[in-house]
This record gives sequence, structure tokens and C-alpha cells, in this order.
Amino acid sequence: MKRTLDFIAACCLIIILSPVLLLTAILVRAKLGSPVLFKQERPGLHAKPFYILKFRTMTTETDTAGSPLSDEQRLTNFGKIMRKLSIDELPQLMNVLKGELSLVGPRPLLMDYLPLYTAEQNRRHQVRPGITGWAQVNGRNAISWQQKFELDVWYVDNQSFWLDLKILWLTAKKVIKTENINQQGQATVEPFTRKTL
Repeated sequence: MKRTLDFIAACCLIIILSPVLLLTAILVRAKLGSPVLFKQERPGLHAKPFYILKFRTMTTETDTAGSPLSDEQRLTNFGKIMRKLSIDELPQLMNVLKGELSLVGPRPLLMDYLPLYTAEQNRRHQVRPGITGWAQVNGRNAISWQQKFELDVWYVDNQSFWLDLKILWLTAKKVIKTENINQQGQATVEPFTRKTL
């Protein structure tokens, strides 16, 4: 049931938002160049890898040694606006169509984090990851990693159709209010290590 609703909703949203998707793609190409989309391997259901899609928000600038500059240096004002409005996340609707993401579920994090999880934290992979989730509407990047994992596991144990509707509604409100986009003092979010719990 959830997979069917995800597919139908993603199809409808892609059609409705197609002017926004097209305009954003043109602006990203003009301001940041190619590629327009950012692809990164993330763990999906049962930690099976897939490539998540986002609109690019950063430049590809490097230092004299060829290493990428810091996120803060590469994140453009245009990119900040896209993140503030969550427009950079819209290509993930294609991930939903492919069955790699759900509209609602624990956010898929980096593959590098997999060896760092406790058995309890790893339970977040028992469900399909989502574009938004319980942790995102309860603090997003303004809460600690420990709190995020606790909220993700709570969702795994309490997921329901009505909870998903509530999360989608709260997500829409947070996008409008542009709350908790970045972690305080960080251009994006502090990387997860066991020391950051």
C-alpha cells in the first residue's frame, strides 16, 4: 500500500512541479555548470546502496593540491536559497519512482557511517528511507545525531499511514518557515562520528 501511494504521489508531484524542476535545472546549469544533478551513494532498505539525486548547490572548486574546498567555501548564495526552500531535494522524487526512497522514512545518510552504528541505530534501515522523516520534522539539522537516531528508530516502530500524513503536513510547514536547515555554526551539517553522539 505504501509503495503504491508513494509511486502515485511522486508521479503527481513531478507533473505538478515540472515547471519548477525545469527552471531550477536551467538556473543550476547557468550558475554552477555541469552536472546539474548531484549523485551520491547512500544506504537504502536493509542498507542496500543506491544513488540519491539532488540539484547541485556547490561549486567544484579545489585548492592548489586538487582537494575540494570546504563546504562553506563551495556553497553559493544560489545554493543556500535552494537549500532554504528544499528545492535541491526535488529530484529525489525520481528515487521514489524507482522504489529506492519513500516520501516518508529515515533520511538516508552516508555509506561511511554504516560501520559506526550501534545495533539499535542500524534498525533505521529496516524500512525504506525517505525524502522526509520523523527526525526532520522534530529538529532536522538542529538536533544531535543521537536524537536523530532515536527519532528514526521510533518511526520504524510506530510507522503508519496517519503518521506519514502528519509528517508530510509538518514538513510542508517547516519548508514554508525554512526552519532548522543548517546546524548552528556549520554550512551544512557536522559529520557523524561516535564522538558527535
